[in-house]
Amino acid sequence: MIDKKMQNAINDQINAEMFSAYLYLSMSAYFENTSLRGFANWMRVQAQEEMVHAMKFFDYVIERGGRAVLKAIEAPADEWASPVAAFEAAYEHEQKVTARINKLVDIAVELRDHATNAFLQWFVTEQVEEEASASEIVDKLKLIGEARGGLFMMDRELAARVFTPPAASEA
Repeated sequence: MIDKKMQNAINDQINAEMFSAYLYLSMSAYFENTSLRGFANWMRVQAQEEMVHAMKFFDYVIERGGRAVLKAIEAPADEWASPVAAFEAAYEHEQKVTARINKLVDIAVELRDHATNAFLQWFVTEQVEEEASASEIVDKLKLIGEARGGLFMMDRELAARVFTPPAASEA
């Protein structure tokens, strides 16, 4: 049975992951409205990944004999000054998610909850990838600057991203 403190913290994380999905879906809509469909695609795929993360936490709480409790999801921003500003916001958001995951690990260690600590290690590794991906796009957008041709090339590159559900062993 999962400790109530851990259960509550994971339930908060479920909400945070759902918010992340909302945020990325909102960013996708922003990019759709600016005719950057490749950027919109990248954000839509990111939203799908965040939903998978939420469900991993949801299923874990239940598997450990706890109760998954869903809370209201805060409305995300819906406008950014530029593509680079949107991706900077995405990068900053991923840094906040990393901090949240690290706090969950701290709670698991404090409670000597080795099962949850082991479960959380997948997310620790995932956050390294999430931050690196967003940071790389920010860096590329800054290199592009005002070069519209570069922006459209980047849009084409981001259009190639596809959602790949995790393998059964990862789900």
